[in-house]
Amino acid sequence: MLLERFGSADAVFHARRTELESLRLKPETIDSIIKREFYDRAANELERVKELGGDILILDDGSYPALLREIDDPPPVLYVRGDWQSCFDQPCIGVIGSRKCSTYGENASEMLSRDLASRGITVVSGLARGIDTAGHRGAIRGQGKTVAVMGTGLDSVYPKENNGLVREIIAAGGCVVTQFPLGTPPIPENFPYRNRIISGLSHGVVIIEASERSGSLITARLAMEQNREVMAVPGNITSRNSFGTNYLIKTGAKLVQQWQDIVAEMPSEISAAILPPKIDEQKAEDAKRQPELVPADMTDNERKVWDALTADESTHIDLLLEASGLSFGDLNSALVALDIRDLIRVLPGKHYARRI
Repeated sequence: MLLERFGSADAVFHARRTELESLRLKPETIDSIIKREFYDRAANELERVKELGGDILILDDGSYPALLREIDDPPPVLYVRGDWQSCFDQPCIGVIGSRKCSTYGENASEMLSRDLASRGITVVSGLARGIDTAGHRGAIRGQGKTVAVMGTGLDSVYPKENNGLVREIIAAGGCVVTQFPLGTPPIPENFPYRNRIISGLSHGVVIIEASERSGSLITARLAMEQNREVMAVPGNITSRNSFGTNYLIKTGAKLVQQWQDIVAEMPSEISAAILPPKIDEQKAEDAKRQPELVPADMTDNERKVWDALTADESTHIDLLLEASGLSFGDLNSALVALDIRDLIRVLPGKHYARRI
């Protein structure tokens, strides 16, 4: 309220008593502002943050993350440590899920985060055990950036075993973020506030494993309220950890199987820069009318197999046997020869297709 009324923290401390009284603040609060008690405490806090190698971003500061500023209740102050500017300059995706995750969930989180980070997308997560930790590690292994949003002060890491992970995140060009002042312990009520920052920083969130009462479902609800995309990785229907993700998909969340599914849900200017361009239908039709380019020096048997194949669809070996009129031995020899020349693609299930 004070920032909205006066425009900046500095203006608050220079406000006249009558202006503060008009806002119906408590008398003790007005006295503290007039005496600049909060101002001195803030200066001391800033000095301690600098000693930790961190920074403090203010809501009315041009460095404050633009996406987070858009939500209804952005934190007026963000404590950050690491290369926060380059992390927020890239498009961001939240990756969250169960602390008690399965091997499947852990692998999915690491794979998707690695694939996203390697393509210039910042992975945002909550530094918790399980899915969050796997997401941060995947981003680092993809040689990309990741943001860890903490439910504690900047001077404390929870869980403690992730102290090393925080060092890795910062060393890899990522950053840690929190809205809580120094000395704040990991009390349960802090984490819903942290969750709204994860979704607020991101264009969308991906949920990987969530039980019926998972905190990740709170984040999904917050993301919807913030007009962010909600995506989920499907899970085993017999697993308790799959209830939340499968329910989200049933109720309209985007089903995610690979990184392309996530990027496709991002703003068009971002997805267009990352995903391969779609082939123009007219150009594709024109290409079909072009004379066929036949590789030189084919044997008769190779040509029979080549004529039975297309580049658009794969053909099973049984259909090739019938279409070419060759014996199995001659067909196999021709396929091997074409494969060695890198003219065909050998696909699972004894399917084949042209490369050109």
